[in-house]
Amino acid sequence: MAKFNAEVIIEGKKNARDPEGETIMRDLMIKHGYDMVSSVRSGKILKVTLEAKNEKEAEDICWNMVNELRVYNPVAHVCTIKIVK
Repeated sequence: MAKFNAEVIIEGKKNARDPEGETIMRDLMIKHGYDMVSSVRSGKILKVTLEAKNEKEAEDICWNMVNELRVYNPVAHVCTIKIVK
C-alpha cells in the first residue's frame, strides 16, 4: 500500500448561477479596482490523504466516498478528482 493525496473539486455546472462567485467578482471590480477580472466561480475542494495499491484504486476510493456520502449533487454540480503527486 502507498499513500496518495487526492483533490476532490466540486463546482457548480457551467450555466448555473453562482451568487458567491458573483459577489466576489463585484467586490474585486468595484471596491478594489480589479476591472481586468471577467469571471469568478466559487467551489469546494476537499483534500484527502489515503492509502491504496495504486493511483487508479485511490481515485476509485474517492469516487466511492463522494457518491456514498452525497458530497455533491450531480444535477447541480460537477465533481473532479485528481491524484496529486
